Amino acid sequence: MRAHDSTSQGTKIGAQPNGEDDRLWLEELSGKEAMQWVRARNAESTAQLAEGKAFAVLNERLRAIFDSEERIPLVSKLGNYYYNFWRDRQHERGIWRRTTLDEYKRNEPEWEVVLDLDALADAEAENWVFKGAACLKPDYRQALISLSRGGADATVVREYDIEARRFVDGGFTLDESKNHIRWVDLDTVFVGTDFGPRSMTSSGYPRIAKQWKRGTPLSHAETVFEGSLDDVSVYADHDDTPGFERNFVHRGLTFYTSETYLRRGADLVKIDKPDDANMSVHREWLLLQLRSDWHVGSARYLAGSLLAADFERYLAGERRLHVLFEPSERTSLAGFSPTLHHILLSVLDNVKSRAYLLTHDQERDGWKREPLPEIPDFGNVNAWAIDRDESDDYFLMVSDFLTPSSLFLGAVGNLQPEKLKQLPEFFRADGLRVEQFETRSPDGTRIPYFQVSPSDLVLDRKNPTLLEGYGGFELPRVPGYTASVGAAWLEKGGVLVVANIRGGGEFGPKWHQAALKANRPRAYEDFIAVAEALISRNVTSPRHLGAMGGSNGGLLVGNMLTRRPDLFGALVCSAPLLDMRRYHKLLAGASWMAEYGDPDAPEEWAFIQKFSPYHNLADNVAYPPVLFTASTRDDRVHPGHARKMVAKLTSMGVNDVLYYENMEGGHSGAANNKQAAFMLALSFRFLWDKLR
Repeated sequence: MRAHDSTSQGTKIGAQPNGEDDRLWLEELSGKEAMQWVRARNAESTAQLAEGKAFAVLNERLRAIFDSEERIPLVSKLGNYYYNFWRDRQHERGIWRRTTLDEYKRNEPEWEVVLDLDALADAEAENWVFKGAACLKPDYRQALISLSRGGADATVVREYDIEARRFVDGGFTLDESKNHIRWVDLDTVFVGTDFGPRSMTSSGYPRIAKQWKRGTPLSHAETVFEGSLDDVSVYADHDDTPGFERNFVHRGLTFYTSETYLRRGADLVKIDKPDDANMSVHREWLLLQLRSDWHVGSARYLAGSLLAADFERYLAGERRLHVLFEPSERTSLAGFSPTLHHILLSVLDNVKSRAYLLTHDQERDGWKREPLPEIPDFGNVNAWAIDRDESDDYFLMVSDFLTPSSLFLGAVGNLQPEKLKQLPEFFRADGLRVEQFETRSPDGTRIPYFQVSPSDLVLDRKNPTLLEGYGGFELPRVPGYTASVGAAWLEKGGVLVVANIRGGGEFGPKWHQAALKANRPRAYEDFIAVAEALISRNVTSPRHLGAMGGSNGGLLVGNMLTRRPDLFGALVCSAPLLDMRRYHKLLAGASWMAEYGDPDAPEEWAFIQKFSPYHNLADNVAYPPVLFTASTRDDRVHPGHARKMVAKLTSMGVNDVLYYENMEGGHSGAANNKQAAFMLALSFRFLWDKLR
């Protein structure tokens, strides 16, 4: 089947001839008219999708999965305790709790509640959502708690006494903003917040980093660094590793470039590194993750490599760089996590996980690598240090599409990690199989994809098939056990396909950069190629093929709607970017211009317009049924994108268009398990009804 652009078959419906958009009123986040429109659309969607026994059964099934006490409670070690944030039916907004390692190893640990979010929300009549806690070493008694109203990225910050179980009177507090705060010592923090006019970047993040002393007004905080309005963000950080305490300033120039400074007294020493390299430190080591090839003297280090150098010697000008990882054509670095004496390395090999342990050989001044056990064939492995400052112990999470996730406790020197927890089987996986295929994009690039389907799949073109992808920001789509998808789709006989398209991180920075800016359509061509491969293999047909994606994945789905409406039987588009003419003017959008381009530059708008779904809708095109979802409290991707797209489609006479906007939830779309289950049930009810 030949790829084509549907807009060639009709008259494009873009902005008004004078450049004005007559739907801007829908960008008024909580405007009276906009919210009346939202409530009317919500009522329509609820009436069509959320009525009847089938929806109620699915909704309750998903809610039971999200609330299950048999889920694995992931923990963070702080001092002698292991902390976890937990939601279930009895704790809708959640509890922050802790236990000991001995208790955690038990099937039913005894937990000590540190903070009850439901009680706090009730007492203060606020819809608080827990956004994390930063605790102060070495006692871990003082915590800086971040709380969000309704799940937005913006938070308020309050100092909390863990042992006394109360907020500290006169402690460090910040009003609602996209805050950054970091302990230096008991009486000092680094802080970035909305200090007033021009103190935030055009992306909506702090532009100024300050040092704030206890007992003094925030207005008296000492400025450490100021960036420019066009920067993405600025923040100061403190490395609290015993014996290696250091202060840094990080300046985000774009989403992918940054400068880092070491703060010595009042002086700032710029770290010599490529602007697009990610930098971190661990004890004596400087760690650099490259996004582009780097030439140092006669040596060439490949994009996607992980390098290590002695920090102090590097600052002094020495360039003895150790290559901890170097990519190949089909391998990439998925992540790394230092322990006290080692580094845990996670690698993707043709989108399948491998994990290794790196050890520095002091005598030879080199590093040796050995594999970690418990690695599945078609799975994902995530290894991370339990306490990088005190031990070489680590957690290992192993997951694949059909096997419930397992959590292991490992210790360097022990051959076999100890299995601590395993999810129960939340859906029936017997009779299902996982396969990996490849297809060719129009330019010849090999595009892998995973297919999860019944073992006895009949290739009759009638199988309801859900195609997912992302293709942006160097984020890979990897195998994993998603109980909700298993229960709502696979268990019913649906086929799940995950496409590893360009723009993601499956094969490192070059895979990502292949779909940046003017090359963005390559991601869509890859996705279309996978869809066409499924059809040519007789797995499914356009009548039974659907796609679902959120955020940048929502932009992907929006482009499927406008580029290949003939290829899909139904689409679900969540928290999407769709109006690429104005995305950089809405909320955090300006921070993504390194990914998509600058619409205000005529030469860049010329290519951006081609992948702006809002501007590529056309008359006389048969669009497939589509459900858009968003959140009023999403302060990352503005719900105006989805609102305006729906309004335009309906004004064009497209009938099978639904919209549901959750009033809470932030960018994830849900502030609690009840909302998450409801939103997901809407999506899968819509897809199953349209594609079966």
